[in-house]
Amino acid sequence: MKDKIILVTGGARRVGAAICRRLHREGAKLVVHYRNSSADAQRLKQELEQERPDSVALLQGDLLDIDGIPTLIDRTVSQFGGLDTLVNNASSFFPTPVGECTEQDWDDLIGSNLKAPLFLSQAAAPHLKKNQGNIVNIVDIHADQPLKRYVIYNTAKGGLAALTRSLAMELAPQIRVNGISPGPILWPEAGEWQDEVTRAHIIDRTLLKRMGEPDDIARTVSFLIENAPFITGQIIAVDGGRSINL
Repeated sequence: MKDKIILVTGGARRVGAAICRRLHREGAKLVVHYRNSSADAQRLKQELEQERPDSVALLQGDLLDIDGIPTLIDRTVSQFGGLDTLVNNASSFFPTPVGECTEQDWDDLIGSNLKAPLFLSQAAAPHLKKNQGNIVNIVDIHADQPLKRYVIYNTAKGGLAALTRSLAMELAPQIRVNGISPGPILWPEAGEWQDEVTRAHIIDRTLLKRMGEPDDIARTVSFLIENAPFITGQIIAVDGGRSINL
């Protein structure tokens, strides 16, 4: 991982920040994308650069602005002189039960979870090809097992799963493309997930009877980047077995 240049979208907080910490600890140079989390991004950069100066760059941008995505990739490449890996982690998540879906909900959820990863990958591909690089998409176990009341989100993540396999075909052999489907890792910050009964039910349905940790996702990202040269077009569930016990 030493001196590999990696762009992590939505990298300032939560699982994204855990991915950044893991990859940085293993020697990568990071471009940390964020939209609104400027303070979190600055704190993360300061934390990581105490360990290794001049190894982290911050990139602010709205991934729903598709026309601006090529510029985001150009700015990424200009930071350290290239690009080895794109981690499509940024995501919106909120309920859209049938009868309450709006076009704005569609644009937000499809835009962040599916449309942006496609256009980021397209813009990054010429740079990744030069370095025999790779793409890692953060999918969701609910791409295959839909979550009730989250119709558009499920659809977006199902599309991202298909996109992962499609890009693996399109970009081979120079670029590997894989995905990770998290299960219960971090609770969403709002909604029904704050209810202890709901949480206990979800944990009980994992085969390992516990929550995962953000670093479980980060370790799998690291594996796919550095230790999986013959793996492409695959989506790994990191979920404590919940996806086979729903």
